[in-house]
Amino acid sequence: MTVITPRLTLERRLLGECDLIIALDEVGRGALAGPVAVGAAVMDAKGARRRVPEGLRDSKLVSEKRRPEVAARAAAWVQASAVGWATSQEIDEVGIMRALGLAASRAVQAVVDQGAVVEQALVLLDGNHDYVSRVHPVPLRVQPVIKADRDCASVSAASVIAKVARDTLMTDLHEQHRDYQWDRNKGYASPEHREAIRALGLSPFHRSSWAIADAPTLF
Repeated sequence: MTVITPRLTLERRLLGECDLIIALDEVGRGALAGPVAVGAAVMDAKGARRRVPEGLRDSKLVSEKRRPEVAARAAAWVQASAVGWATSQEIDEVGIMRALGLAASRAVQAVVDQGAVVEQALVLLDGNHDYVSRVHPVPLRVQPVIKADRDCASVSAASVIAKVARDTLMTDLHEQHRDYQWDRNKGYASPEHREAIRALGLSPFHRSSWAIADAPTLF
């Protein structure tokens, strides 16, 4: 399999039209348990001239063992970074798409709190749907890009930062609910996870509005 190295081609072009890029990517959208997380990484023109950190890829293409070091390099490379969250209870209450918007809005606000000026920024969002504009209290300029997590280095940075943060959280939650094996499956629908749900029912961290018992195995 050919592994595509993310580049800064799009970011450099967009930074001719704006002062900042706030790159966003989500993690945990398809999980059965735990929050959804959205990573944010801020890139300016100066940063876009720096070399992409070694090993940076979409988080799905980085081994679990290497992700923490790659995430640390990514966080040091960008101007600012953050992770926004929406809980399983919020997912149940408002649905996954609005919960993604809440998490993304919180990530944007977190980098604004670090000094990013949202009025001068373009939000570069992985995917084909803008789920953040309708939720964020301040108007945003958003550009969704399919496969941005694979192709755009700033979005790859947001992806791996969010993935490491969420995996760490799920590993910590595993200590409270060991039977679900969240240290291994991170809340996704592994056969062992689904079997534990059938045997024990749902924990407070499961997305109870989902048809969990019949969920397909995702890996």
